[in-house]
Amino acid sequence: MPELTREYRPPFPTDIAGVLAPSRRGRGDPCLRHEDSGLTWLTANTVAGSATMVLRPRTDGLVQARAWGEGAEALLDGLPALLGADDDDTGFVAHHDAVAVARRRLPWLRLGSTGRVWDALLPAVLEQKVTSYEARRSWRELCRRFGEPAPGPAPQGMRVPPTPLAVRSITDWEWHRAGVDSSRRRPLVAAARVAHRLEDASELRGAEGRALLRQVPGIGVWTAAEIAQRAWGDPDAVSFGDFHVPAIVGHALLGRELDDEGMHAVLAPYFPQRQRAVRYLEAAGFSRPRFGPRHAVRDYRAI
Repeated sequence: MPELTREYRPPFPTDIAGVLAPSRRGRGDPCLRHEDSGLTWLTANTVAGSATMVLRPRTDGLVQARAWGEGAEALLDGLPALLGADDDDTGFVAHHDAVAVARRRLPWLRLGSTGRVWDALLPAVLEQKVTSYEARRSWRELCRRFGEPAPGPAPQGMRVPPTPLAVRSITDWEWHRAGVDSSRRRPLVAAARVAHRLEDASELRGAEGRALLRQVPGIGVWTAAEIAQRAWGDPDAVSFGDFHVPAIVGHALLGRELDDEGMHAVLAPYFPQRQRAVRYLEAAGFSRPRFGPRHAVRDYRAI
């Protein structure tokens, strides 16, 4: 398979693993893998077809990229945006000490954009109202059974996310086997039917792009924000409705629990870059306090 290469020197400090962290679905993600050698492998569906890309950062700041597959050129063309070249934090002001400290500690933090709505939509819908463990298990299963093998010399087990056509072909019993209940399979199938139109959201960007995504039944504020954060690096797309995020923001900024209404109020001074403030807190290691009730892991395959 032909190999295409590209070199890119970001005009800013770059931590590839840190920038791509929001797009990685656990250590076993079959579509994004970091190796101890420093290589980062990722797969994607592009308008030209599937592709694999591997990134090698050098000590002098240069990023070397190689890619394979029908979509290799498209994936390489998107490398600067993927690493945050299109991100603009002009006007961002840290209104809380925790955000200010995180910003000083993390000069590399940028909001990368994949430019691909479908690849972000599929795992985001899988994460609706279930634990991360359940969602990642379903993600791995769907990629293994309905995604193509990664083009090129990718590490063993890497797959390309299932295409919209592949998702539309999944039968009810196969959804069940993957642990995906009907409340999540319905929006996935509905989105797969109009996937080509949903890609326009990454061009519209912002609130308009999120509104387009929400036209799909079953995709609400939370899911649209999760997609926007990854597909176009939306700096204001906060995941309202999340089980963890209000607690992270509340304890980091106020030292107490918050609900969505409280988080909306405390993040108001950061508009139109509220998600950037949240991302600083998450990347700095703030987390939900480990006490109180936990969600039980459900196995829909046994129901």
